[in-house]
Amino acid sequence: MKRRDFIKQSGIALSGMMVPMPLLSAIKNNKMIHQTNFDVIIIGGSYAGLATAMALGRALRNVLVIDNGNPCNKQTPHSHNFLTNDGKTPKEIVSLAKQQVQMYGSVSFLEGLVKTGLKTKSGFEIEIQTGEVFTSKKLVFATGIRDIMPPIPGFAESWGISVLHCPYCHGYEVRHQKTGAIANGDLVFEIATLISNWTKDLTLYTNGKSSLSVEQKAKLDKHDINIIEAEINRLKHKDGYIQKIYFKNGTNVQAKAIYARFPFVQHSSIPQELGCELTQDGYIKIDQAQRTSIPCVYACGDNTTRMRTVANAVSMGTTTGLMVNKELIEEEF
Repeated sequence: MKRRDFIKQSGIALSGMMVPMPLLSAIKNNKMIHQTNFDVIIIGGSYAGLATAMALGRALRNVLVIDNGNPCNKQTPHSHNFLTNDGKTPKEIVSLAKQQVQMYGSVSFLEGLVKTGLKTKSGFEIEIQTGEVFTSKKLVFATGIRDIMPPIPGFAESWGISVLHCPYCHGYEVRHQKTGAIANGDLVFEIATLISNWTKDLTLYTNGKSSLSVEQKAKLDKHDINIIEAEINRLKHKDGYIQKIYFKNGTNVQAKAIYARFPFVQHSSIPQELGCELTQDGYIKIDQAQRTSIPCVYACGDNTTRMRTVANAVSMGTTTGLMVNKELIEEEF
């Protein structure tokens, strides 16, 4: 094959060095970061952020995606209930998604942590920790949430592996196994009702005196769901896979999986600093078009909903991209 034909089929010559097409795409993306003004800045580059970026890239918008590379599901070994990607690792899905989004030359990526966000006359000004400042007409938060885990040794290490938040994401893999649920009151009753679909070997751990009502206890008893009120001392695990629960009274029980829900905070405080309203549960309040309470600011993904699934994050991200572009078109037409 002649050299000029190789260049045409495989890439280009850059400073005397052959550059394959995938690398060329990355180079083009990196060069674009030298610009400071964009149509849209997306803060958060996981599923929702990448889906937003793809929709906007396909709409020919200049987009900057800023991400710090620290997703909440980084420990999760496999992701499920997402068509075409069932069973893949979160890293696999994100890596492929980013490769595909990078093919749209108007989308740039920047690894970094956003420090401040300001509303300006023409849009928004975003500063990252290095001091670099970028501006945009529209702003999208796909920043997720940060779970506040209980101070139980072994809990955080097992989070996303055998300490689970969602049976729709992970319930099939631990079906019919010895399962626990850590919570109390109405919350643990709600979890128990849901989890009973996947296993009949279920025990509730209230980690202290139960606040379940008499009626709730009677219903749980009817379904042979036990309640243990002893305070938890630690979780014994191997590489994040639960083996036993140890209590402060010296007793212990075996368990293969544990479901838990606990408080959370927004991963980024900037939406609130800009004035974005939160729901009573602590999520960013949005309308059907993913708009927040602040004009030109959108949000999508786990920071807006209790439905924490990959498929839902992608869906919300795509919708956000479409709605942001629609708003830009209406302003420019």
